[in-house]
Amino acid sequence: MTPKNLLKSFDEWRKQQQELVLASVFETAGSTYSKIGARMLINSNGDFQGMLSGGCLEGDLAERAREVLTSGTAQMVTYDLTLNDEELWGLGIGCDGLMKIFLQPLLAEKNYAPFVAIARAYEGDHPEVAATVLASDQDGVEPGATLVTADDNVELFGLSDDAAKDLLGGAKAALADNISSTRKIQIGNAKATVLFALIKPRPRLLVLGAGLDAEPVTRLAAELGWRITVIDHRPAYIEKGSFGNADKVICCPADEMADAVDLAKFNTTIVMSHHLATDRSYLAQLSRSDIPYVGLLGPKDRRRRLLEDLGADAGDLEGRLHGPAGLDIAAVGPAAIALSILAEMHGALADS
Repeated sequence: MTPKNLLKSFDEWRKQQQELVLASVFETAGSTYSKIGARMLINSNGDFQGMLSGGCLEGDLAERAREVLTSGTAQMVTYDLTLNDEELWGLGIGCDGLMKIFLQPLLAEKNYAPFVAIARAYEGDHPEVAATVLASDQDGVEPGATLVTADDNVELFGLSDDAAKDLLGGAKAALADNISSTRKIQIGNAKATVLFALIKPRPRLLVLGAGLDAEPVTRLAAELGWRITVIDHRPAYIEKGSFGNADKVICCPADEMADAVDLAKFNTTIVMSHHLATDRSYLAQLSRSDIPYVGLLGPKDRRRRLLEDLGADAGDLEGRLHGPAGLDIAAVGPAAIALSILAEMHGALADS
């Protein structure tokens, strides 16, 4: 599941005014397909977007989602596959873990809260947190009450300002630790169990060069749900290229690249114009950015020459420049090279 697919389905079902259920993993043990914070959506017909178990539990989750929509109340469900899973499910799944999932209704009459706020956070530029109450002894704080941080704002659903203060500290801690977790906290004079789930925005990729080998890069990035911008200074490359998966395709002089886009919004970039002067111009502008991953296509000698030409600017790329870009998987041909580049980018994003 990618946030892109999740949001696309949400938009479609929302337009149809379908009642939905948000399923969130809040505890795991052993070997499980998903970890704490993973999400999927289920509509009233039992259709779903996202996978929490690799397909083996989704059918049962769809049935439980119907119960949640009928009752209008949230529900917890535990799948313990450490037992004999073949006897339990008749599937011979072969997993050996435990997964606990929280199901909460998303109703049209309530404007699909709190997922509308989660969706906005996915489309933002910084990691955010959804703090969802799973169980509470505090009067007025029901299971499903949620706090969502988004773009330095805090949105509350079923929570008072006082209760929100108790959740906000945990949300900030989750952001600082960069990990989703379920914790018992104090809300007022009572205890509550809360899922603090990270919302990581869809990565932004800047592809600098629109040659034929840029096309598989954009296709694979789109499959991952990334937001993609392609830039080239050659109109013919832009016109002939197949970049339907890109969010933006821009033709501009190489030395105006930094004016055409906001570099501060990108997580990754790949310099692949196959034109020495153009790549030098791109790298000079990227050296003045904070993009964590800067990839450069071409052999080591080409990288060395470009860095020598950059002079003092080269130092600002230290630790960020990956050239030749991509993991060493003996890649041959545009598709395999694109795979190696996206794999290295994906790993860099996971470490950030």
